[in-house]
Amino acid sequence: MRLFLVIFLFTFAGFLPITVQAQDIAEADTVDMGFLLRKEKSGNIMLHTLGYGFGMRFGTNKTYYKNRMFDFDLLEMRAPNQARRYNENFTNQRSYVYGKLNNFYILRSGIGSQHLINRKPYWGGVEVRAFYYGGVDIGLAKPVYLYIDYYTIIDNQYIVERRPLELYDPLIHFPNIGSNPYCLCDIFGRGPMLSGIDKIKIYPGLYFKGGFNFEFSALNDRIKALEAGLTVDVFPQRVPVMAFKDPDLFFITGYLSFHFGKRYN
Repeated sequence: MRLFLVIFLFTFAGFLPITVQAQDIAEADTVDMGFLLRKEKSGNIMLHTLGYGFGMRFGTNKTYYKNRMFDFDLLEMRAPNQARRYNENFTNQRSYVYGKLNNFYILRSGIGSQHLINRKPYWGGVEVRAFYYGGVDIGLAKPVYLYIDYYTIIDNQYIVERRPLELYDPLIHFPNIGSNPYCLCDIFGRGPMLSGIDKIKIYPGLYFKGGFNFEFSALNDRIKALEAGLTVDVFPQRVPVMAFKDPDLFFITGYLSFHFGKRYN
């Protein structure tokens, strides 16, 4: 009987820490996680390596560790080598990008998921999630229109005539007078923002993005996060952005975005 009692005490003493530890972990998982809010929506401001953009997301939190989100972005896509220029012959000149054929914008629409990597402690901190999204692109190429100055020589003097907006033609329009032997003309500057909007051409495509989301909001029902990622936009039909180079088949960009929104049921 004494032998049985000793064996029982040793067995219980060894089993008790394991049971308490498992119970503590289970309680921590339920208490620290807090109340699960099933829905969320957010907006974001984005800076990427070829421009800027805006976006929004909404979706459902399946568990605390995983969600399913719908992703929408609208952004400008610039050429890596583009640079603004000014006509130094005038004081009220308008800047323009020499050689730019189209201003290119992309509307993205897709679906994806986020997965928890590092849980935020109950006292606050940063929560890290890995994410991936994919979907369709609608590329919008708006042709560039410029103000062009034409010169005539009368009594050994240049007479300037500024004509209405013209579609940029890289074979005719040069940045300095005398650069084109067939035309005494000069680029004054870019046209109004909406010029060429009725000539927009659509380029359908696909995109994929992936990266990490860093959530730092102090409240569980509020979203404040920084996101860093990489995006690939692919277009079956090549997009002409700049003259004197082959049209672009795809764009690879890194980006940093700030997200703000809320979670709710």
